[in-house]
Amino acid sequence: MDKRENAAGERTVSAPVHLYKREYFESGNYADRPLGRFSMYWFARRYYAALARRFAPATGKRALLEAGCGMGHLLGLLQDDFACSGIDLMEYAIEQTRLNAPKARVLHGDANQPDLFQAGEFSVVVALHLVEHLERPRQFIHETQRILQPGGVFLFVTPHPGYRLRRAKDPATDAIGKDPTHINCHPPRIWRGWCEESGFAIERHFSDGLWDVPYLPLLPKLAQFALFGLPALAQVLTRGTFNPLDWGVNQIVIARKLGSR
Repeated sequence: MDKRENAAGERTVSAPVHLYKREYFESGNYADRPLGRFSMYWFARRYYAALARRFAPATGKRALLEAGCGMGHLLGLLQDDFACSGIDLMEYAIEQTRLNAPKARVLHGDANQPDLFQAGEFSVVVALHLVEHLERPRQFIHETQRILQPGGVFLFVTPHPGYRLRRAKDPATDAIGKDPTHINCHPPRIWRGWCEESGFAIERHFSDGLWDVPYLPLLPKLAQFALFGLPALAQVLTRGTFNPLDWGVNQIVIARKLGSR
């Protein structure tokens, strides 16, 4: 990977864009987590759709953007609740999103492309496992603030590289480290700081739970999934936001743009 500094003096890492092909969805993390009915992926998309509906502004526009829309399943769940748009760098992702969310406007492009969207165009921006793939995530957060209406919500999910039980894993081969496209994994304080400096107030900052088993050497993997994954399942089923930040593989951030709703 090419490491360098940008004009602001921040270290950036070149994104391995050559990996962003159909094979990306057929290997690695996607291959490990089936996309079928009642899978972890299936439940997660319904959970994030519920959060988008719950925290969306009560007044103003009902327009939602998913940056890094992937397979388009989230937009398919929300396309009757919002005027939905999606953007992704992968051609295969665009094709799948058009199939799974036919009512959504889908764009092929870079989420960091400036002036792609109008100021205040959206009430909700969602980015599920996107920011860790970006060369300039700080710029993306700033741009997200611009395209949200006052009081609009930015919901994003990204790995927590220092969660409590990661010390029991091999960080080079666990769910976070094995993906070479994870070029910007940062601790919670970094994401919180970048959001706040861009004009967001953090409403919720919590985790998705301990699902990347095994963590213990002797207990069977299935038993560990039932044990450690129970709080995550409870959070998903209740649509809650209560899992402690340091006790989950991924951190979930719900930030609101400052200003009246």
